[in-house]
This record gives sequence, structure tokens and C-alpha cells, in this order.
Amino acid sequence: MWLRVSCNLAFDIEIPTPFILRLRPRSGAEQWIERDEFKITPNIKILEFTDDYGNLYQRFVAPVGKLSIYTSSDVKTSEFVDVNFDAPFIEIEQLPNDVLCYLLPSRYCESDRFNDLANSITLDKPAGYKQVFAIEEWLRTTISYIPGSSDYPISATEVYQKRSGVCRDLAHLGIALCRSLSIPARMVVGYLHQLQPMDMHAWFEAYVGGRWYTFDATQTGQKGGYVTVGYGLDAVDVAIFNQFGPVAHSLEQSINVVQIKN
Repeated sequence: MWLRVSCNLAFDIEIPTPFILRLRPRSGAEQWIERDEFKITPNIKILEFTDDYGNLYQRFVAPVGKLSIYTSSDVKTSEFVDVNFDAPFIEIEQLPNDVLCYLLPSRYCESDRFNDLANSITLDKPAGYKQVFAIEEWLRTTISYIPGSSDYPISATEVYQKRSGVCRDLAHLGIALCRSLSIPARMVVGYLHQLQPMDMHAWFEAYVGGRWYTFDATQTGQKGGYVTVGYGLDAVDVAIFNQFGPVAHSLEQSINVVQIKN
């Protein structure tokens, strides 16, 4: 399917404020960007770079006054996520070098604390995709997905204790459980067609069978419509923007995803 995804951000800047944005999706194995539009008002100098995870960044210093940011992309993506229950566990020594970092504990995914829980959830499941699928199902039935219930990231341990969270929180716990089984897992942020309520969305991917597969405990079935903006170890790496210094007053944040053709 072809989707048009867009994001509007507006701020009232009181002092010159450095920003780092992660708003522009890139073409890759699962999506193709046909058209990309990026506007910042007022007209200021912007530097763009790519990080170690392949995310596209924009950095600039916003002057005093109103700041408006608009991005829009036409993206070809799949109507369904790929499923492969036979995808096997990949031995550590056979993993690609750039995948190894996704095995380790990170700030919000304390995978070294979840081995017993992960083993109990995946008991009798063959190593690989079926283990991750069991984790996804456990999250869906055990952790309540409550959109808008958290304004800041919390760790996998906190999510497990609360038994509820936003999409980002469920992804953190899923990642920690996968990594505790030596299955590489990474955080993904982006857009999702027909997400309710509409907002930026987070899910996780696990590396089994020699490739990455999508898992999202906040949704049911294998529907697609995902557009990736960023990858990372956890929420630290995938915030859509960071500002530094006194917090700039947010005037608007709106997200839109529409299907433009099959």
C-alpha cells in the first residue's frame, strides 16, 4: 500500500535553542520513499547526518520566536507484516556484526533482569520466532496498553511492575525479554496506518532466521501499514525530537497517515 505520512510541530522559542530531529523516513528493505518534503519556518541553517543505526537526523539552532516544522512523505509499505513461525534462533557467533549491539542491556531494557520470566513465558517453545511470538502474546494479555498514559519513557522493569503502559513501554519490555534469551531486539518508532488514537507509534523487531521481524503487542493480527522513522536500542535513540536548554513551549503536534493508493 501507498501511504502519505505527515507531522506538524510548532514551538514558541524564548531563547536560541538547539534541536535535533528524527522525522524523515528512509528507504530500506521494508519501505520505499517516493516523495519527501521537509520545511522549517523561519528559514535557518540545518545540518543533516546519519547515525550508526541508519537514522536520518537534522540539527539546528532555533531562533527566538515561533518555530514551525513540517514533514510529509509518500511511502510504499506492506499491507501485512511478515510472519515465519519456522524462523530459527541464530547462534551468537553467526550474527552479523551490526546486530550484536541489540543483544545487550540498555537504559530502558534491562534484559539481564528478565531471564527467568522470559524462560517461563517461552517454556516448550522452539528457539527463534515462536519464542518471540509467545512474548508478544504474553505482553498483549498481561500488560494493559493505555494510550496517553505516560509522557516520559519508563524502563522494562517499571512496565512489568505497573502492568500497563503506552506503545513505547510495551516495546521496552518485549525487547528486554527477547535479549534475555539472546535474541537480538531493537526499538522502532514511526507511523502506523489506522492507529487509534493517531500519534507517532513504537514497536519492536527481533532478529531470527537471518532477518528482522516486526512484533507489536498493541495491535492484533498481522496487518501492516508500518512506516519506520528510526531504530535504536530503546527510546533514547528514537525520540522524534530533542531540544536542549529551557523547554520550548509546544504549540502544536499533529500526526496524519492516509492511504493514497493500493
